[in-house]
Amino acid sequence: MKPKRQRHLHALDLGAALALTAVYIGFARLTADDGQPVYTGPFWLGCLIAAMVGLPVAVRRRWPLAVLVAVLAALATASLLDIPREPYAAAGLAAYLVGLAEPARRSVPALAVTLPVACGAVYLGEAVVTPAEDWRGAVGVAGLVLLVIGGAWVMGFTVRGRRAEAAREQRRRSERALDEERLRIARELHDIVSHNLSLIAVKAGVAGHVAEADPREARAALKVIEETSRSALADMRRTLGVLRTQGAPLGPAPDLDRLDLLAEEARRAGVDVDLTVRAVEGLAGGTQLTIYRIVQEALTNVVRHAAPTRCRATVEVEAREVRIDITDEGKPSAPRSAAHGLPGGHGLLGMRERAMMYGGSFEAGPRPEGGFAVSVRLPAEGNQ
Repeated sequence: MKPKRQRHLHALDLGAALALTAVYIGFARLTADDGQPVYTGPFWLGCLIAAMVGLPVAVRRRWPLAVLVAVLAALATASLLDIPREPYAAAGLAAYLVGLAEPARRSVPALAVTLPVACGAVYLGEAVVTPAEDWRGAVGVAGLVLLVIGGAWVMGFTVRGRRAEAAREQRRRSERALDEERLRIARELHDIVSHNLSLIAVKAGVAGHVAEADPREARAALKVIEETSRSALADMRRTLGVLRTQGAPLGPAPDLDRLDLLAEEARRAGVDVDLTVRAVEGLAGGTQLTIYRIVQEALTNVVRHAAPTRCRATVEVEAREVRIDITDEGKPSAPRSAAHGLPGGHGLLGMRERAMMYGGSFEAGPRPEGGFAVSVRLPAEGNQ
């Protein structure tokens, strides 16, 4: 079914076609009361020419070039038979659609042929075949016809250019949105892989260290590795599902309710996590995901660089601000004055980027008393 707007436009074209046909039938019936040349042929021929001038306009949106050719031929014939008393309105309507709907490689040559033919037919009809004007008057009428047809084509061509530019801008926006989505997926995959592989690496080291001395502890570490691997695979399938046409079922995005699971995973990797979450209702989903990923990355760094150790993670969501603080005590064997350096790699950079994306602040560094601290402040978007 055609869009409602298209149906309205076709109805307007039909109305214009019938009106032009009726006008030209009226021209064919004019008498020579004022001494001006008039059509003197059979009435049926005048009606046929009138139909050829007006009726093709009804289908100008479907066949723009064919309609222009048909209308131009009919108008040229009418001019030579002294039928028209108007400046080629039908040709103007057809030329507008040619400029609008046809590419320049076809519409420009069509205009180049149409203007000389139309102006020549008008001049011959007005000044040569049945003179009604002197040559100056005939040139004036031909100039008016040129203005109508050329102006209509220019209008259509201009609208076509604006629509093409709007379409290009829409494509650029779509490409930017796609790039942003790819970047988001890349960040999500980095967080998933980094967090889970860190836990796996720690537990694999434990298993290798106690395999002979304490087989039970080794089996427990392998169990953690198995569970963490399955969880990571499930998260990756859900994240990559958006890239598939027939994607895997997508689960809900991680939110504040899943912070307990992060803490539990860190505990299994040897970090004693003291988690405190105080939040108001109505926090936007995107902000919750950002909080989750920041806490996940911070705990991953603790597991990777300080386990076994103690860690305090605090998330406070108020009406206007979100405060995230993660501090650890460092490795028990490390001297208090020898606080470990910045956790290397992309973890801190990823947390900083997430905070900056929401207009927040990010601070991280060694603590004077030992260990490491991460502090993030975010605007609380979406609170009700």
